[in-house]
Amino acid sequence: MRDGVGHDDDRCIARYDRMPKLPAMNGPELSRTLQRIGFEIDHTTGSHVILRHPVTRRRAVIPTHRRDLPRGTIASILREAGVDWRTLLSP
Repeated sequence: MRDGVGHDDDRCIARYDRMPKLPAMNGPELSRTLQRIGFEIDHTTGSHVILRHPVTRRRAVIPTHRRDLPRGTIASILREAGVDWRTLLSP
């Protein structure tokens, strides 16, 4: 605690430094990124494309909207696909 009040600022800063902001991207951009690392289009249902990895059999359901996806949605899609977020940051 600093100055005897509040919370430990160092601990809070460290907690938020673990994962940087995910880049803003729309559905088609995220789909292309996952295809670049090995996912293949399995099928399309309505306004969503379903990708599947041939080796791991993990899948990712991605909306095909042209507007940017919320960062929480991107994180959820990556978690579902079993992909590390650092993959989006690599060129």
